[in-house]
Amino acid sequence: MNTAQPIKLSADLENFKDYYKYIHPSPRNALLITTGLNTALRISDILALKWGDVYEFERNRYRSHISIAEKKTGKKSLIYLNESIIRSLENYRITLLQKHGIILPEHYLFSHSNKNVPISRVQAFRIIRQAAKYCEISGVISCHSLRKTFGYHAWKQGAAPSLLVNIYNHSTYQVTKRYLGIEQDDRDQIFREITL
Repeated sequence: MNTAQPIKLSADLENFKDYYKYIHPSPRNALLITTGLNTALRISDILALKWGDVYEFERNRYRSHISIAEKKTGKKSLIYLNESIIRSLENYRITLLQKHGIILPEHYLFSHSNKNVPISRVQAFRIIRQAAKYCEISGVISCHSLRKTFGYHAWKQGAAPSLLVNIYNHSTYQVTKRYLGIEQDDRDQIFREITL
């Protein structure tokens, strides 16, 4: 199967999140993974984010939400910035301020070290693959895996199906279940529980 898979096992997910925090420290790469896992945004929308999208410079504080028009669908989305994202943003912001002394609203969040140009999708893919490979996570893990991982774990934690359909802009819950790989998990659970 060549389709991107969610990271389903909690232990794998924790190791994956920790890779750029502790094993190969990189505040930017850690933020990329944290943002992808906690927003369900496509990588093209994540890479387009600028500091002004997440930080209110005039008030010296983080925004409560990201307001974007999704590139693929054109639909407007309001995405909550949770505590995990804020912590990762602050860690990266401190690092950048120490290194460069200034951050401007028009600076891309995920830029090359000395230019205001976002990293490419290919580079984002390499960042994610490197962490997945080190953590020995099986399956096809790519940029899209971050988006799927959010939905899979939201479903496992009891998120309302209608909200997941809305978050992913799918037409039905059946489409969302297939997208997240839930249908096979449902089937497997029945086979595990029925012992004759």
